Amino acid sequence: MVKYVVKKGDKYYPSDEMKKIAWIKSDSIYKEAKKNPIKFWDNLAKQGLYWEKLWDKTYEEKLPYFEWFKGGKLNASFNCLDRHINIRSMKDAVIFVPESTKEKTQKITYMDLYKKVNRFANVLKSLKVKKGDVVSIYLPLIPELIISMLACARIGAIHSVVFSAFSDEALKTRIKDGKSKVLITSDGYYRKGEKKDLLKKAKSGIKGTKIKKVVVVNRLNKKIKYNNKFVSFEKESKKVEQYCEPEIMNSNDTLFILYTSGTTGNPKGIMHDTGGYLTQAYWSTKWNFNLLEKDVIWCTADIGWITGHTYSCYGPLSLGGTLVLYEGGLDYPNPGRWWKIVDENKVTSFYTAPTAIRMFMRLGEKWVNKYKLDSLKVLGTVGEPIDSDAWNWYFNKIGKGRCPIIDTWWQTETGANMVNALPGVGPFIPGVAGRSFPGIKHEVVNEKGRKSKKGFLVQLSPFAPAMLQGIFRNKKRYRETYWKRFKGKYDTSDGAFYYDKDNIRITGRIDDVIKVAGHRLSTAEMENVLNGDKFVNESAVVGIPDKIRGEVPVAFVVLEKGKASKELEKSLIKLIRSKIGPIAGLNKIYFVEDLPKTRSGKIMRRILRNLLTKESLGGVSTLVNPGCVDVIKEQLV
Repeated sequence: MVKYVVKKGDKYYPSDEMKKIAWIKSDSIYKEAKKNPIKFWDNLAKQGLYWEKLWDKTYEEKLPYFEWFKGGKLNASFNCLDRHINIRSMKDAVIFVPESTKEKTQKITYMDLYKKVNRFANVLKSLKVKKGDVVSIYLPLIPELIISMLACARIGAIHSVVFSAFSDEALKTRIKDGKSKVLITSDGYYRKGEKKDLLKKAKSGIKGTKIKKVVVVNRLNKKIKYNNKFVSFEKESKKVEQYCEPEIMNSNDTLFILYTSGTTGNPKGIMHDTGGYLTQAYWSTKWNFNLLEKDVIWCTADIGWITGHTYSCYGPLSLGGTLVLYEGGLDYPNPGRWWKIVDENKVTSFYTAPTAIRMFMRLGEKWVNKYKLDSLKVLGTVGEPIDSDAWNWYFNKIGKGRCPIIDTWWQTETGANMVNALPGVGPFIPGVAGRSFPGIKHEVVNEKGRKSKKGFLVQLSPFAPAMLQGIFRNKKRYRETYWKRFKGKYDTSDGAFYYDKDNIRITGRIDDVIKVAGHRLSTAEMENVLNGDKFVNESAVVGIPDKIRGEVPVAFVVLEKGKASKELEKSLIKLIRSKIGPIAGLNKIYFVEDLPKTRSGKIMRRILRNLLTKESLGGVSTLVNPGCVDVIKEQLV
């Protein structure tokens, strides 16, 4: 197998073989971009996308707002479909893998996808959806989700995708905030061999909203009673014309709204524009995953999250690439399912979360060893800072010690990857994200906003093209959340430190910092120590109030091997004290079977903290595994 990296000291660098195929082979790209970031993005936007009209002004900033490619006109659906038809009509756009192994994998060509999107765009128009309207999409990982997004983009409607595992109340909140009048959903989907009734949740979720029409995809072949309010996705698509003229949009028109789960459980409607977002989606997909014409990318994130929006839809399709879409559970019907999909579909770029990696570590190597995985060229990780243990396992077991790991840092708000190493440049360092993407500048600052070795991660002007354009219907929250703490700098609310003069290590959310006897301690730093122990698979550290010390750290630990015991608890507490210092002494360790996580892989420490302090848990509907909360709660009694 071709080896794409070589080790030099404690770092890895691209090999000659990677240099031969890499889009970016030298770090001179960073110097070029730094000279004039605005001109840099101006050139990339012209090279990467098709514009109906070029812009009058490349960048305008009146903080807290800023605009890219002002006066430019384009359509996102056209850029993902129409411009590829003449040269890639028979190329696979989407490889859909159903959860059931009895169903065949569907290969949807660019021409197939083009036709389906055009027809459904006309369906939306027949339902009186027009430019600027918000359309809520509540679908599982099936092709109709991508079709619906691109159909909205085609007519200038704003899509708001709601993760299909969210509750009816979570759906209702998002519909009401977005003032949606049309909902696209399905009768259900498959999850670990079970049929999930999505339509029942959708019907409950629209009560008390202004939804006038519900378009239903018949995924489970149920008998559905259609009427004036509930209509069939399939039947309505057959009634309309097969071509829909794309609506020409201003670069700064909103392409979509995506609600974040938020650390408080109160979702924020993050707005992304068309031209800036699509430009950065295109180039970050191309350079970060080094996608060549015959390559296949699989981003395992649900499209209900920003990772799925950018790297399971807009990024690969704007490139004319091929993406994999998998409907089901990562370990169904067995823990080898993902690796079987990689082999069968010749996946070259694989992008997943540290939590998934740690789960596979816990399951053992036998399932991984059954598959070749020799098509892989680039591995990616996203969602949380990855500890060195998980990084090395991923590198050695999945990448077979031959693929670079792109440890990406970004957020729903940033729209696209912001900090990572490029495959043809490197270096690839366990636990270290890397450099700011070319043309973007970050800085680590202290509480006063001055540059510091360790502290808060901020983004500097000019702000990246894919950045949020505000919070839907809430200007005050936008200003206070992102612009209040540091004047003229975007506050990421993440902690970081400089690993060296170029590379940044992300330590996690600033709100995941606890104060013990006046000392600030990063929970991520403590978790990294715990996760490095041979018995530990993953962990979460939270702070709880203490009358004497202010706060004390408590850990929740999922074991990889061995059994929970007082001896192991004492050993791990001693490990933390020796690695970080006495101030980091854990007050208690709870050994649990699972940790509450969002679908994007983020551990919801807020919920663990509230379980300990007996406060309201807030929203648990954003969790992919809500059942574990009750299990942990019983354990704490």
